[in-house]
Amino acid sequence: MEKAKVLFISQEITPYLPETEMSKIGRYLPQGIQELGKEIRTFMPRFGCINERRNQLHEVIRLSGMNLIIDDTDHPLIIKVASIQAARMQVYFIDNEDYFQRKATLVDENGAEFEDNDERTIFFARGVLETTKKLRWAPDVVHCNGWFTALAPLYIKKAMNEDPHFANSKVVYTVYNDDFTSLWSENFKEKLKLDGVEDSDLEVMAANDFVNLTKLAISMSDGVIQGSETINPEISEFIKQSGKPFLGYHDEESYVSAYNGFYDSLLD
Repeated sequence: MEKAKVLFISQEITPYLPETEMSKIGRYLPQGIQELGKEIRTFMPRFGCINERRNQLHEVIRLSGMNLIIDDTDHPLIIKVASIQAARMQVYFIDNEDYFQRKATLVDENGAEFEDNDERTIFFARGVLETTKKLRWAPDVVHCNGWFTALAPLYIKKAMNEDPHFANSKVVYTVYNDDFTSLWSENFKEKLKLDGVEDSDLEVMAANDFVNLTKLAISMSDGVIQGSETINPEISEFIKQSGKPFLGYHDEESYVSAYNGFYDSLLD
């Protein structure tokens, strides 16, 4: 029997970024799932604070070179890769000079959220999915971790629902206690649109904020996981009302096997 394939789209992975609840899951979950017999691919943003020399990132020329148009502007897509030797695991990085060269992740040195985080999430989600297609690799499960990945479920279910790489993929979204506070630009919904994405798909976006972005991701996913012990109560209530398959919080000792079982239940 062919191995099930799991695509991990992660906001943070250690050791490339400091250890957090999310970055540790980004690092150890793919390894654990691979050790349980599944095939994996892993993506994260190439934030400018990541030391390329120390982490031995290098550009994958055959995957780079595509332009993604966001708000009528061309943005070159650059793909880099590094290996975590201990885990026998490669990590692909989505890079672009406009969005990922600054020496910070999501906020500036004063703690203010970057005004273009909306466009950065669009570029990241689209970049991951286009690169996965270039790899000619069709995932059975796509697991999105963190709000920076929140548009991938929408694009998979609406823009790529007939693409053979994603037509049969089950999408899992993990919600963390990582709320952002800013309101995104008024034309965010226009900027994110691709063929296949309709106004009706975005009705949940009453405001361009964290809660509604997360609701959009949940509404487009096949299953939802609670990644932090506590999460935004409005999101928690939305998950309950959605009726989606749901996996509650699991600690470091138990989450790998629990998540693996959750994937299998969705694939069955």
